[in-house]
Amino acid sequence: MKNSTITPPRRTFILSAGSVAGQKEKQGPLGNLFDIAGDDRFGKDTWEKSEAEMQRLALGLALSKSGLKEDELEAMFAGDLINQCISSSYGLSAYRIPFLGLFGACSTCAEGLLLASLSGFDRCAAVTSSHFCSAERQFRFPLEYGGQRPPTSQWTVTGSGAFILSALERDLSGIRGDFAPEITEVLPGCIVDRGISDAGNMGAAMAPAAADTLERYFQAGHAPEESDLIVTGDLGIEGSEILTDLLLSKGYDISSRHADCGKMIFDPASSDTHAGGSGCGCSAVVLAADLLESMKKGSLGDILFVGTGALMNTLAINQGRSIPGIAHLVRIRASAKKHFGGDLL
Repeated sequence: MKNSTITPPRRTFILSAGSVAGQKEKQGPLGNLFDIAGDDRFGKDTWEKSEAEMQRLALGLALSKSGLKEDELEAMFAGDLINQCISSSYGLSAYRIPFLGLFGACSTCAEGLLLASLSGFDRCAAVTSSHFCSAERQFRFPLEYGGQRPPTSQWTVTGSGAFILSALERDLSGIRGDFAPEITEVLPGCIVDRGISDAGNMGAAMAPAAADTLERYFQAGHAPEESDLIVTGDLGIEGSEILTDLLLSKGYDISSRHADCGKMIFDPASSDTHAGGSGCGCSAVVLAADLLESMKKGSLGDILFVGTGALMNTLAINQGRSIPGIAHLVRIRASAKKHFGGDLL
């Protein structure tokens, strides 16, 4: 049963997405694709307030693009990295929408999309964020400390992504482009702990979970060649190499079609981000600003979006505990809008 993929009970489409990113992200390869990018403070006096503001802005952008009003959404699934997910609760409190809080670490974007597609709601939202400065303060050291980062470490992305999902076909008119991104299959991840305890090498801690989820997916009768891209988020440079090696040892070669959001968002030659990007906001803004837009234009037809997360907190790390990983899979296909007419049942 655990290897069986799940088809959403109703055809579920991603109507729109909003992306908000910071200054370093704006300077990266995808910098011109984000809806809002620049000042890391976003007009606030603490990093935690700044991150909450990013979520508020991202959901507002996604709603505006969809043509829907907030009272037309039945729920929002949201989470982040900060203790008790306060970026989500404070950032989205202005919206009068039923709230379901999530914690999946860097897999939160995929987890939110997965749960939203299975929820049975007509319309709902999935939102997440991370901020380099708030994450550094919580998980490592305040910026003023000037701590040195090992080569395997990843840079927490300052970014927020919000997605509006609908199972009502009449809403597809609000999608720009000829194709509608549709969530066709999902596969929830299992907790995988291979004993990695180095908080400076999150890619190594999460890669086994990504390999486990993809192996289960392939064992269910799928092949790597079915999809245009197998996109993980976020294993970075170190974790991506481990993932491809682990799957190759099982007889699955994904090297020709694998991409990782942590590698896509920064230029390693100029950004000084070591092993790449990470954080809830990394895969969220890459999906929102780049991958989904490519699908709407028809240049991408089918992707496996595999959100990876490290399920730990600061207390566990300080006690020397190992870091469990998780990876949730969401398959997204570009469906031609011209084939539809009427509500999706």
